[in-house]
Amino acid sequence: MLSSQIPLPDTEWGATEFEARALRTLLGHYPTGVAIVATRTADGRNVGLTINSFASLSLEPPLVLWSLVNHSPNLPAFRDCAYFTISILGCEHQELALRFANPRVENKFRDIPVQETPEGVPSIGGAIATLVCANHQQTHLGDHLLMIGHVKRIASIEGKPLVFHSGMFTVLHDVREI
Repeated sequence: MLSSQIPLPDTEWGATEFEARALRTLLGHYPTGVAIVATRTADGRNVGLTINSFASLSLEPPLVLWSLVNHSPNLPAFRDCAYFTISILGCEHQELALRFANPRVENKFRDIPVQETPEGVPSIGGAIATLVCANHQQTHLGDHLLMIGHVKRIASIEGKPLVFHSGMFTVLHDVREI
């Protein structure tokens, strides 16, 4: 079927008034990867949280972005850090993603493999990809702080990514031509 032959929905095209929850549900239809962003505070405490707001921004120079809600207790740590890591999780890391997403877990790094980068920030051992980023630029937009990182170092291993879609974790499956 050609795109010009795709029927439009039976409802009026495009709601212009909607609740934030409706927008969140709609955006959940777009699958995203799952990562843990981490840094170390000036007093030596590791800070990390699960994100799915991560995206590539530029290859020249190498820039990535992610965002953090303005009311996060971790905002000062990331706002003020010199470096942070983004550890892209594999499909076997669902429990780790939940742990770092839970604000009630006091020491999220306890009993997990952590590797320290030469820049002195923690990264998650066993992640399928890790980016070490300099805290390049920040901008407050809406209810989030947009963090732009200048990629300084990368590492990866084989593995399938953990994916978040429609409020649930899932994995990618190979699609074979018929």
